[in-house]
Amino acid sequence: MAEKSKVLVIGVTALIGKFVVEASAKSGHPTFALVGKSAPSSLVQGFTSLGVHVVQGDISINCPETLLNAVRQVDVVISTVETPLEVLYMTVAAITTVGNIKRFLPSVFGSDVDRAHAVEPARTFYAAFYTDIRRLVEEEGIPYTFVSCNFLAGWHHSTLAQPGATAPSRDKVVILGDGNAKVVFNREDDIGTYTIKAVDDSRTLNKILFIRPPANTSSMNDLVSLWERKIGKTLERVYITEEQVLKKIQGAESPKDLELAILHSIFVKGDQTNFEIEPWFGVEASELYPDVKYTTVSEYLDQFV
Repeated sequence: MAEKSKVLVIGVTALIGKFVVEASAKSGHPTFALVGKSAPSSLVQGFTSLGVHVVQGDISINCPETLLNAVRQVDVVISTVETPLEVLYMTVAAITTVGNIKRFLPSVFGSDVDRAHAVEPARTFYAAFYTDIRRLVEEEGIPYTFVSCNFLAGWHHSTLAQPGATAPSRDKVVILGDGNAKVVFNREDDIGTYTIKAVDDSRTLNKILFIRPPANTSSMNDLVSLWERKIGKTLERVYITEEQVLKKIQGAESPKDLELAILHSIFVKGDQTNFEIEPWFGVEASELYPDVKYTTVSEYLDQFV
């Protein structure tokens, strides 16, 4: 059996960072986690118990050696950093300088923005934080896998995609558009599992790994109906037309306008699923790794019943 790559994860306190670290360690990869000074001690202890090499230090323009030294020790770099942009560009610069990285998975987790039909300010946001990073990685000739994990179950699915909610509603849901656009919800640990499976897989080299399992792909109408069946109650559905959504975006202040514009792209335009995954640019994770027993949308909702 081929030796598993040494993996460095940057952004371990982000939404999916710790799940990627845990998946890497549990799958037998020598795993390094770049951990800042403000990271919770419980997180560090958890990593240590899994045999993770904890690299202490914050990424800073004034101290690039921390990142460079970490990159020099590994074969694969996975970034789950959400902000700031400077960190993303520093990571690319470090990888280019060191020159030994076999695969880079940059901070472009989420929807596939190259195929999005976003309006402002989401269009500019996507360009700065996603599209421009992709193009830079390609131009630098860095071997990559871009992961399109779509929605995080703990962030969106657990609330039926209702901003500000903490649990699925039992009374009323607001649905953008007609509710028929297909959306994808994936549990965070499943995202970690699929991500790590891709790092040494030649089939994902210089491709987009789409995590779009059939049982986790659902319209809002179907998702609400599923929830209604589970709780034995019919919810009031309030539909907001595309015209109304666009007016709300134009009248909202930052960052609310950005949030609404992203939701418009996904729930109205259907940008997570309104295209076919062609072999020349991508592969689908559940097809590539049928051995992974992922948590389905229905199974995830059971905990809230």
